[in-house]
Amino acid sequence: MGMVKVTGKRKVRLKDIDPNSNGGMTREEAAPALEKAKKRIAELQERLFAEHKQSLLVVLQAIDTGGKDGTIRSVFSGVNPAGVRVWSFKVPTEWEADHDILWRYHQHTPGRGMINVFNRSYFEEVLVVRVKNLVPKAIWETRYDQINQFEKILTENGTRVVKIYLHISKDEQKERLQARLDDPAKHWKFSISDLADREYWDDYQEAFEDAINRCATPEAPWLVVPANRKWYRNYVIAEALVKVLEEMDPQWPEEEPGLEHVVIPD
Repeated sequence: MGMVKVTGKRKVRLKDIDPNSNGGMTREEAAPALEKAKKRIAELQERLFAEHKQSLLVVLQAIDTGGKDGTIRSVFSGVNPAGVRVWSFKVPTEWEADHDILWRYHQHTPGRGMINVFNRSYFEEVLVVRVKNLVPKAIWETRYDQINQFEKILTENGTRVVKIYLHISKDEQKERLQARLDDPAKHWKFSISDLADREYWDDYQEAFEDAINRCATPEAPWLVVPANRKWYRNYVIAEALVKVLEEMDPQWPEEEPGLEHVVIPD
């Protein structure tokens, strides 16, 4: 089974989705298809920016080492940086924590004509907060509805929302952590706390599954992407974003009248 789109019509079980799936593709087939999709994304992004009426929010979620950074580098490498913003959310500051849970995220949603990418997002409020018991269950249970309402506000105001879960296996995570440990240039990405978090693997899988099933709608779907194979992950996500942008169908603005008579002076 390849990528699974979740719209809320039926529930998914992560254990039924093979993180090692290649969707029937080969690396050799995916490479040129990825480049073609990236060029198409760049074309549509330019139209979106020029049109200045709609926007796109791409939410990336994954377990540690899931590949969020690599996905962003690959899929968005060809776009005009003026039209794309990437936001990475860490532990909230004291100022951010003094506001409601969605306050700091709303400030970074895309304006008209923009594509914004969230590297982690408001879903952390029902993921790490839940798994680590940072707030009582009675509080985080209410947040699914709050997130759904938040996304409804965005979509009704011209922002298309696409959430992507990068689905890797526990064995794959171990290999990626070891690779970071073996490469001095990647030590900055390694934290001892990552090892402690592996003890919560099953709890995180349950939390991700609930977030996907409880916060999926036709207007703001989840895409569960098998992500053990990085080349397949990148190809699938690029193709999915092409489809979304084509559905948005941004149009070039109308040109000023009389341009055919303009003569550029010497």
